[in-house]
Amino acid sequence: MIHYVKLQHSAFTWVELTDPTADELKQVADTYSLQQAAVIDSTQPEHLPKFELVDDEHYFMICRLFEEDCDTEADNMVKLTRKLAIFIGPTYLITISRKSFSQFEHVKTKHVAETNPLNVAMKLIKAALQTFEEPVNKLDYEIDFFESRIFLKKRIPDLLKKLYLIKRRVYVFRKLFNLTKEIIERCGQVAKRSAVHQDLRDHYIKYDTVIEELHESINSLLNIYISLSSQRTNEVMRVLTVFSAFFLPLTFIVGVYGMNFRYMPELEQPLGYVGIWIVMLTTTVLIFRWFKVKGWI
Repeated sequence: MIHYVKLQHSAFTWVELTDPTADELKQVADTYSLQQAAVIDSTQPEHLPKFELVDDEHYFMICRLFEEDCDTEADNMVKLTRKLAIFIGPTYLITISRKSFSQFEHVKTKHVAETNPLNVAMKLIKAALQTFEEPVNKLDYEIDFFESRIFLKKRIPDLLKKLYLIKRRVYVFRKLFNLTKEIIERCGQVAKRSAVHQDLRDHYIKYDTVIEELHESINSLLNIYISLSSQRTNEVMRVLTVFSAFFLPLTFIVGVYGMNFRYMPELEQPLGYVGIWIVMLTTTVLIFRWFKVKGWI
């Protein structure tokens, strides 16, 4: 669908394409003489963020925004985000997206008197960054929640799977913001560090800092979880080793006198049974005292 927007007092036309057909895309590309390679890039849903300088007055950029309808177990960039392609020229601003971007209307209404298409594009990128605020805050809450449960040793079903999913999402967001950094820097070079660019840069730094903190937190939490799991395994092994140490000599004694040899002098002793019990109890006490002195129990 093609939607033509004319902002108040602006000298450019905003062409909004939402899930365009091949004919609609070709019509707009021919009308505004868009670079063919860039048009192809704008149709690829998995394309990463980038900025291309066509010439001194024409730019092409791709940014990605969070997909609010993504699956609860989505863990890659295509499933977690969707693409927004932007073509900029002196007399036009062309946006191409698979679904309608709710922030379009906000930008149109709030910045109705904006005369520079690049400034509008930077405001759209800022709006795209803001879509990550809620999912990033949710990840922060989940990390705090699981951290408290791990240290309190409360069982959570599929905990490792949930931690891995958080790690994957943080990795995707971190990679996405690292790529978006180049777009913002290139916009700054073109816009000569305008107030609009500074506002965009401030928002980027804010979210990027939070994501870096999440990356460190989830890695630390995974390491702690693995360490605690290893510690619990070691505790179980220690207990089993202690029990084995107690029963090993007793099993040996019982095994010796359980052999069916005909000539075993101890079997003829009247106090043989009591004597073996005394030997086994004495062995157990000595092992216990030895473990106690060593601090193993």
